[in-house]
Amino acid sequence: MCDSCGCGDPHKVSVDLQERILSVNDRTAQHNREHFAEAGVLAVNLMGSPGSGKTAVLEATARRLAGRCRLGAIAGDLETERDAERLRAAGIPAAAITTGSACHLDAEMVHKALHAVAWRELDYLFVENVGNLVCPAVYDLGQSVNVVALSLTEGEDKPLKYPVMFRKADLVLLTKLDLLPHLEVSVAALREALARVMPEPVVVEISARTGEGVAEWTQWLERRRGRARAHAHGTGEHARA
Repeated sequence: MCDSCGCGDPHKVSVDLQERILSVNDRTAQHNREHFAEAGVLAVNLMGSPGSGKTAVLEATARRLAGRCRLGAIAGDLETERDAERLRAAGIPAAAITTGSACHLDAEMVHKALHAVAWRELDYLFVENVGNLVCPAVYDLGQSVNVVALSLTEGEDKPLKYPVMFRKADLVLLTKLDLLPHLEVSVAALREALARVMPEPVVVEISARTGEGVAEWTQWLERRRGRARAHAHGTGEHARA
């Protein structure tokens, strides 16, 4: 149980205290956002369950964009730096945040981790959030976009069971597409569930193993970065892809 957010348990954290915590967090998040906008960095809050394939997606992203873009990452988990180590091995400079018991990252954690990443030199900064479909959706980190990795192995009902996460998503990556022939899962049913909870559902089906969908994913990133840069310079509007 997370001591800062209470994981929705009113006996752990009072409503008033939670509101104060979120208020402080939001101020730090806005500070982070202003930094990213000034530097022209697209900050991506990548969320999803443990094992949904977040790290694998970033490894595939690094392979696709190698030599074309500058990537960096902050990887959050309760213990170990294994995800950050994997990202470094893939050529992505990465800082690790080990939260101990917290089931999410917050804006202050991200702000402190920026000291370990040359983020001003990047095109994309990926924040791989703690594996969880609940708490990460509540905390603004100062990101430019929210992306949720949803593995086909998780079943068709996750968007309906955890709607807050998906309502706040700019994009959902349906991961592990290569496993589809071995699963009793309907992509159409998953898309229908997402359409019921997302204001404007944007979905990319992807396999980090085979590379299917990776080009579409990176094209989405490039469009969002272009729009964010135009918005920062007052020549365009931030819009949903």
